[in-house]
Amino acid sequence: MENGSIKKQSNQQLQAMVNHNLSSTTTTAAADLTIRGIMTSLRENINKNDPRPTVHLGHGDPSTFLPFRTATVAEDAVVDALRTGNYNCYSTTAGILPARRAVADYLNRDLPYKLSPDDVYMTLGCSQAIEVTLAVLARPGANILMPRPGYPFYEIHASRNNNIEARHFDLLPEEGWEVDLDAVEALADENTVAIVIINPGNPCGNVFSYQHLQKIAETARKLGIVVIADEVYDHLAFGSTPYVPMGVFGSIVPVITLGSISKRWIVPGWRLGWLVTSDPNGILQKSGIVDSIKDCLEIACRPVTFIQGAVPRILEKTNGEFFSNIIGILREAAEICYDGIQEIPFITCPVKAQGAIFVMVKLNVSLLEDIKDDMEFSVKLAKEESVLVLPGIAVGMRNWLRITIAADSATLEDALERIKAFCHRHAKRQ
Repeated sequence: MENGSIKKQSNQQLQAMVNHNLSSTTTTAAADLTIRGIMTSLRENINKNDPRPTVHLGHGDPSTFLPFRTATVAEDAVVDALRTGNYNCYSTTAGILPARRAVADYLNRDLPYKLSPDDVYMTLGCSQAIEVTLAVLARPGANILMPRPGYPFYEIHASRNNNIEARHFDLLPEEGWEVDLDAVEALADENTVAIVIINPGNPCGNVFSYQHLQKIAETARKLGIVVIADEVYDHLAFGSTPYVPMGVFGSIVPVITLGSISKRWIVPGWRLGWLVTSDPNGILQKSGIVDSIKDCLEIACRPVTFIQGAVPRILEKTNGEFFSNIIGILREAAEICYDGIQEIPFITCPVKAQGAIFVMVKLNVSLLEDIKDDMEFSVKLAKEESVLVLPGIAVGMRNWLRITIAADSATLEDALERIKAFCHRHAKRQ
């Protein structure tokens, strides 16, 4: 690895790189032109005279639906942390020590080795963890392997800094959205620095098996690259495949794990995430990546201190009943969504959602009279039925749709009936 794609850079080179990568104030705006921007545009097409409630199945915020509310212990932890008056100060660069220790302990439950607080860096949501990771891996000519379909935030930050080329490998729907590992090897070259793995999957709703994750780790080791493990949906697995963190294979290949309390605790607005070096062999330290992370965070915004102060209690005291309830709701929603789609001949669902809060469905535009692609489908659906879904082009898959399953059963059933009526209304006449 030391002689492969990761090379130690001087502090002067690093500072220049970080300034270049993070100086743009329009990066978030660019992200809005993908998922957020598209959803905003779709909302503008809703018929305001429609007496029915608008059903939002295009975003990734489960907190907007009635069954989803964070644990009482999490709310109490934030209130109590704020009232102590101990967290009105600035945060330290890596985050306050109790929060970092709590995250390490939380992740250690699933690992064969032990993380320390020094392996953990608190970030302003998982989005900042992504930004920092890409910034420290960037160098002229570098490329990163990214999944298709995938989360577009990675590609936006890779391309806008002009230092990282995004190369896309396919996730295979016929194989449960597993990684096409042959394609990964074909795409990689001496300038490849990392591969992005999102598990549980956004946007596919898949969960990778232990065996498949091990193959990914072995492939990354063979190529001499880092694995960026996006685990913001950690433990939100409700199918037959249990959730396994990529860090389990840290002894095979260095892993940069990105996570957050946003999804599992239903609090995306709290903006508390983490970047963790899952690397028991110390390769990231030796190659200069760890020092680069620290330097990058020195000039980055920091997460709210009183939320960090609440983290130990949130991670340690939330009971299993809260998580079981969320998993139960998502499992039922996945069943309802899958069964409902089977009754709509114009869209197909190759794989029932197994984790996270989404499912990808394929749109057969050849059966529709006046709809040419997934974007037009989504615009007209919003206008005629007040149902919002994300066109697949936003996540790299034309003529697919991403549907959020994180909704109550009545809302999902109503939305699917509206989609069914819409499709029949636009069906080609025989």
